[in-house]
Amino acid sequence: MVFNFLNMLKAVIFDMDGVIVDSEPLHRKAYQKMFDDFSLEVSNKLYESFTGQSTQAICEKLCDLFNLKGKVEILINRKRKYFKLIFDKNQEFQLIEGVLELIKDYYKSGLNLVLASSASMDNINLIFKKFDLDPYFIRKLSGADLRASKPHPEIFINATEATGFSKESCFVIEDSTNGIRAAKSAGLFCVGFKGLHSKNQDYTDADMIIESFKEIEYSKIINKF
Repeated sequence: MVFNFLNMLKAVIFDMDGVIVDSEPLHRKAYQKMFDDFSLEVSNKLYESFTGQSTQAICEKLCDLFNLKGKVEILINRKRKYFKLIFDKNQEFQLIEGVLELIKDYYKSGLNLVLASSASMDNINLIFKKFDLDPYFIRKLSGADLRASKPHPEIFINATEATGFSKESCFVIEDSTNGIRAAKSAGLFCVGFKGLHSKNQDYTDADMIIESFKEIEYSKIINKF
């Protein structure tokens, strides 16, 4: 899919984990603590297949796989408790290199920015408060509040509506297989960010693959399409 963005690009939809912040190591520690609490042996391959999905969706799958009937909410609450504890103690947690400059570049260029993350709104707000990101975004959407998780397109359909523009005037920045599939299923142009911590993800369906946010600065993304 190729869109002519010249004089038409109006909005950008950002994923959060793996795009704005490298929170995966923190999430992994939180999940591992939860796995240990319930004696769940989760392989690396299985864990990596969860990337981009909500905690709700992941815990539902775990309950199905390990026959933990009626324990979805218990697993969710335990994981979120561990994440907050780890987040509060971590002093080295930072934004991904170059993303703040990209956000400011888009904001100054008049684009509407929307966040569409599978994280809970509590976690989204923790990160946005820590790095003072709220002034740049017109909306924040949490996949944890939706009926279906990525790769279902619901969150990106809602995010497109939140931009105030048509899907032809927006693009998505994603780092996970599930997120890219969700964006494409929503009919959106998708930039796949191949970050340092995006392990074993499939970027085949992405319209464009980058390893640095400098590749999609406003002046370059406008001229590329």
